[in-house]
Amino acid sequence: MKTLRFTAAALALLVGGAALAAEPVTIHFWAAWSPGTPEETRSRARIRAYEQAHPDVKIDVQVITYQMLHDKLLTAIRGGDAPDLSWGLSEWFGELRQMDALLDLTPLAARWPDRDSIRPNVIQALTVKGKLLALPQYLGIRALVYHENQLKQAGVAAPPVTWDELVADARKVKAATGKPGFAIAGAGVRAPQELVAYLAQNDVLIAREMPDGKFKNTWATDKAELARAAEVYAFYRSVLDKGVIPAEAAGWGWQEEDTNFALGQYAMVIDGPWMENLAEQNPAPMADARVAPPPYKKRPATFFEISPLYLYKATKHAKETWEFAAYILSKEWQTEIRPNNSPRADVMGSPIWGKGFTDLAPTGVVFPPVALGQITKSMEDSIGRALLKNEDPAKVAAWLGDAINRELRRSGQLSAR
Repeated sequence: MKTLRFTAAALALLVGGAALAAEPVTIHFWAAWSPGTPEETRSRARIRAYEQAHPDVKIDVQVITYQMLHDKLLTAIRGGDAPDLSWGLSEWFGELRQMDALLDLTPLAARWPDRDSIRPNVIQALTVKGKLLALPQYLGIRALVYHENQLKQAGVAAPPVTWDELVADARKVKAATGKPGFAIAGAGVRAPQELVAYLAQNDVLIAREMPDGKFKNTWATDKAELARAAEVYAFYRSVLDKGVIPAEAAGWGWQEEDTNFALGQYAMVIDGPWMENLAEQNPAPMADARVAPPPYKKRPATFFEISPLYLYKATKHAKETWEFAAYILSKEWQTEIRPNNSPRADVMGSPIWGKGFTDLAPTGVVFPPVALGQITKSMEDSIGRALLKNEDPAKVAAWLGDAINRELRRSGQLSAR
């Protein structure tokens, strides 16, 4: 009988190799769940199930608030310590793309069996120059949410379709109920989101891609577009001057906009499917809440908030990171975690808070894929100029067009064309 003999070095190599083989791949995932919510509980349970099914993978989750996530991501990317994937806002897409921080998902998505289940314009919105640079975690599509009983009390049989009808119906509500008929968010993160939708409803873009691949606001040279942009600010001014919105809404953020509607303080608002949570918290005043397409001027359009999953090119585990991200987009995960705001066309959710919003996806508009920087702040300021300072709508539009191009020039994204 032969005795196997190993040198100390060989034995160390053998033991070390076995240890390395047993070590799972760790995927660092930065999420922004609200702690203790059902969403976090269900998501963590799904992650544990994924780890059990993939014992060679460990998901290291850090929960970081959106207020902190952006700056923490930029610091990590610049320091070469980015996570493998993270939550994020759609407003960060152009910035992360310009930093060349995002993993090109095109070859991975080409073999993705679920790709055809994702709404095509969602994939298109996350694709730049033929490269898919993020995945859609969920959608924050906006719709006209209205209190049916308030409209009926005012003799309005159906929700408004156009801006003119919105103003007229809101005034009828005010006359019948004493409450404003509509509201906006004049400040904060939602203000530029609402503005980009109103501009799109009048066939206006804040920046266009030019033949050189860079972007430019064209209002200064396209007088017709500048006039349409001015009409948007005239609309803002009219809803204030005619008592359509509460006067204080000029300074409201999203919290005031959402909460006051949920309490029945006005009849209509442009809002997202998360209002279902407020309906559960305020069952009596929200019992008559219904959903319709947003009113428009020239064409139907709504803000198409795509909450991305960002996968970072610095990852050392691209395959495993992609597979976990694809699991988050699976029908199983989406049906349980995102039934009402899924980017999958085969996950519908409830008739009001699900399908009522996702049916509007084909009319969705997004921010251009540029580093927005101060652009969104200038958009917010432009609303203040129209509502609080009562500046001429044409001058406000011209000011914003110039401000957008200044920021594009500062960040090296302004087209010379």
